[in-house]
This record gives sequence, structure tokens and C-alpha cells, in this order.
Amino acid sequence: MGKVYVVEEACMGCGLCEVYCLVQHSSSRDILKAYKRERPRPISRVRREVAHPLSFAIQCRHCTEAPCVDACLTGAMYLDEDTGAVLHDPSRCVGCWTCIMVCPVGALNMDLENRVVAKCDLCSLSGEPACVANCPNGALEYREEP
Repeated sequence: MGKVYVVEEACMGCGLCEVYCLVQHSSSRDILKAYKRERPRPISRVRREVAHPLSFAIQCRHCTEAPCVDACLTGAMYLDEDTGAVLHDPSRCVGCWTCIMVCPVGALNMDLENRVVAKCDLCSLSGEPACVANCPNGALEYREEP
């Protein structure tokens, strides 16, 4: 399974990773509709951390021994045995945020409108994630583990 890796020295903090992630997880897949019209509003699964002069994207690292999976009270957070990705089943999530508290990189987000966790799903494993494909500086790379 590929993972998203951050190249900190290449990130200029533009935020396009957040924009394209949100659009990818919208129902319309249209940037204007996703930001202006869709309800519930789609949520980006990646966020940008900016502390000048550094900036970088934070998203789920799909840990091999994922503490969020161990901490999940309902089994909504699980390790996909075929791909090795840490995935989330929103229909089983009760919004207790336990997974958010134990995530070592702070990569999980609250979807307060739906009371569930929003996390990187590698764009449902359908090839190169949108954040990587649309990063203008190559600050995000999708590749197999080193």
C-alpha cells in the first residue's frame, strides 16, 4: 500500500491540498458547489500546519500499529487487511473522539455537522490521492513505504 509522505522543504503553505481533498470528498466534485452550496459541507481530510518559515500538510499516516484502531469503542476505525490502510466506517462512529485523542500526529478531524470523524482514506484507494495530484511543488508524495 502506498502512503502520503510530506516533503517539508517543498511546501509553500498554499493550502491546495486542503482544497482538493475537500472537493474530492464532496458529492459534486465541483470546487464552487463544494464550497458554496453543498450541505452538509464536505470536510478536508488534510490540514496545513503553518509556522513560518515552515509549513506542511498533516493527514493520516496509516500507522502499522494504529492507536486509533485500538482505541475505537465501536470498531468504526479499522485496519483494512487487504491494503494495510486505516479506514473509517462513519455508520459505526458515535463521535466520541477517542481516536482523535490518541492519534500521535493529530491527523484526525471532527465532522461536527455529522458527529463523526473525518480522516484521510487515500481517496478511497483509487490511485494517487487528490492532495498529492494537485500539489504544485511536489510537497506531497504518494509511494510505497521505504
